[in-house]
Parts: sequence; structure tokens; C-alpha cells
Amino acid sequence: MTTETTQDPRDKYKNDDYPAHEDLGQPGLTDETSPSPDHGEESYVGHGRLEGKKTLITGGDSGIGRAVAIAFAREGSDLAIVYLPEEEEDAQATAELVREAGRKVAIYPQDLREAGAAERIVSSTLEDLGGLDVVILNAAYQKAREGIAEVDIDEVKKVFDTNLVSHIAIAREAVPHLQPGSSIITTSSVQAENPSAALFDYAMTKAAQKAFTEALAQELGPKGIRVNAVAPGPIWTPLIPATGFPEDKVKEFGTDTPLERPGQPAELAGAYVYLASEEASYTSGAVIPVTGGKPF
Repeated sequence: MTTETTQDPRDKYKNDDYPAHEDLGQPGLTDETSPSPDHGEESYVGHGRLEGKKTLITGGDSGIGRAVAIAFAREGSDLAIVYLPEEEEDAQATAELVREAGRKVAIYPQDLREAGAAERIVSSTLEDLGGLDVVILNAAYQKAREGIAEVDIDEVKKVFDTNLVSHIAIAREAVPHLQPGSSIITTSSVQAENPSAALFDYAMTKAAQKAFTEALAQELGPKGIRVNAVAPGPIWTPLIPATGFPEDKVKEFGTDTPLERPGQPAELAGAYVYLASEEASYTSGAVIPVTGGKPF
């Protein structure tokens, strides 16, 4: 291996100018996030690894979801993207990147917590894409908590409904339409194994997603459907400055990893591509950590 093809991972995306963000409020939007996250717009090169597949991504408008959408489109997959109505501008930008890759895209503004949302989304995906091969359960909500004595139970329910209940509902609707060789990929988190006090409810949902992934893999394996998860560490997405962290915590975000920096959404995309591809035909019930070296 030569120096021309090797890059020090500590220096890649190194940026000492992360601002001390105020809380930008939910949902996080790309144009309010500085520096702008790298979703692979200029760097991701496809190799036809997902040619002809049809993929549904929840939370596909920005951050990790946008990076996965770009990668999947450039690998040959058509896409359906779910996002909150307030994220319309981000969703349209992601859809345009998919079209530029020459793939079909359908976009659905939908709060996944609403009654009947999962049924509508899966039905529309099947109609608009003509089938479904990969389901990526990526939508998530988090908010920094000041302590258990102050926590708003309705806020906790919002975290659980977004991060868990909606995933179960989408999976329930999708599974009857998945053929052998299909796959489901959830987005868990390093928080599943290394929870932060301020994100205790979010961490609970991410630990539950790990259990959901492992249990569903056992159920669906005999049907030829694989189920896996990616567990990101500190990744710079619009969700971070919208979480309500103290300003200094945002400025120092990700510097506590062995690689001493936050990751970018583009650095996660390859894990999802692998799990959806034929290279992962014997991989099921797995959780792939992409954490900058933080133990999982």
C-alpha cells in the first residue's frame, strides 16, 4: 500500500473550527449546520453493488440518511425516502442527488408516529418503486435531558415512538413483501453500549434496537431475509446542534474518540452498502460499529 492511497484517519475531515452552537431546535436542518456535513456528494464512487435493488430509507433527508441515499443510488438502487414535512428542503436536495445518479426516487413527507403512517409508506413504496428489497430504519429523535427529576414524559414517549415503535411498524408492514435475499438494516448507536446520562432515553432505544435486530434476524433468517445494524459513534449531522447540548459540548463533539474527531456521514455509508450487498450474504444479526475507535 502506498502513501498515495493511504490517509491518516485522524486528519481526514479534521476541523478545529466547530462552533459553539446554540440549540437550533428540532428538526435539525443541513443549512443551519456549520460546518456543513460531508454526505459523500463529491467523494462516493459506486461500483454497481446494489444494481436493481429498491430501498426504503426512513430519515433519509439529511445526515446519515442522505449519505446512505447517495451511496445506494450510485451503487444502482432506486430509493424511497421518508422525512418530516419540516425537512422538505433537505429531502428535495437529497432526491436531486439520487436523480443525478440516474436512479428513481420517491419522497414521502410523513411523521412516522402518526396512525397508519407505516402502512401508507410501505404501500406507496411498493407502488412507486415496483417492489422492495432493502429497508433502512434510520429515523431518530434525541434531546439532551437535564436529569431524571426534570424529564418530560411526553418527550420520552416521542423518543420511543420515533426510534422504536415506528421501526417495528415499518418492519411489520414490509416483511410480508420481502423476498429471500432482502435485508433490513437498523441504525443503532454507540449509546447502546456506552450511554450518556443526558441521552438516557435515546440510549435506551438504541440498546433496544440492538435487541430488535438480533431477535428479528433469528425470526427472518429461515425466510432468507437478513437483519443487521450499524452503530454510529459521534457523527456530525444536523441532529447534533439541534439536540440541546451545552455550547461547549458541541464545539468539542467527537474529540473524546481515539481518532480525536467526529465522524462524517460519508464515513458510514459503506457499512450500509456492505450489509445490503451480496458480500454480506452470510451476515445477519450483526451490529457494525463505526465509532472512531470508541469501544462497542
